[in-house]
Amino acid sequence: WNRTEVEYPEHKTIHQLFEEQVEKSPHNIAVVFEGLEMTYEELNTKANQLAHYLRTLGATKETLIAISLERSPELIVSILGILKAGGAYVPLDPNYPEARLNFMLEDTEAPLLISHSNLKSKFEGYKGHLILLDQDHPNLAEYPSTNPDALSSSEDLAYVIYTSGSTGKPKGVLGTHLGILNRFIWMWLAYPFAQDEVCCQKTSISFVDSIWETLGPLLKGLKIIILSESI
Repeated sequence: WNRTEVEYPEHKTIHQLFEEQVEKSPHNIAVVFEGLEMTYEELNTKANQLAHYLRTLGATKETLIAISLERSPELIVSILGILKAGGAYVPLDPNYPEARLNFMLEDTEAPLLISHSNLKSKFEGYKGHLILLDQDHPNLAEYPSTNPDALSSSEDLAYVIYTSGSTGKPKGVLGTHLGILNRFIWMWLAYPFAQDEVCCQKTSISFVDSIWETLGPLLKGLKIIILSESI
């Protein structure tokens, strides 16, 4: 009963496994959002360009990079781009009070923050480099579309997600690539995807279940339907 060992690619990172899936299904639809469709190849290209840009801003192995975006394709691109750059993402739900958002930014000392111009007012006190995707988008197209050289290992940080703070101050929980993959392997065995299944991305990025909804299907070549914040 205790013999529960399972072989899995424990030395690979999440973005490396995503890149392998891109090679297998480049033209499959990866993301759907309000009539917009993005293939695996297109998603990988945009994530690569963002990753190269982040590295020019100093992103490297385990750099904490904050994200504050509503559910959208840009959110998926940002998560993958941060991982490809070697960093770890810190999700900041834009619906949170500004005091909580500022606390998490100060606590992590994240030098980079990816957001959108309609959320800029929430981060007026932020002292790092603020990246507004809707304004920087034309410049990103100038960066290489190729996969960046790998910096991360499977034991490096992939994310920092904060607790609710219901028992005191919110605390950042550190998650590694290996930890995510270990969970994914169990999920894929316990709740296997059906062929051509479609998955919904509906959970706040500040809740740990969003990792499964966002990355779990993408490592298996499935399609993600992103539900709008208005639903």
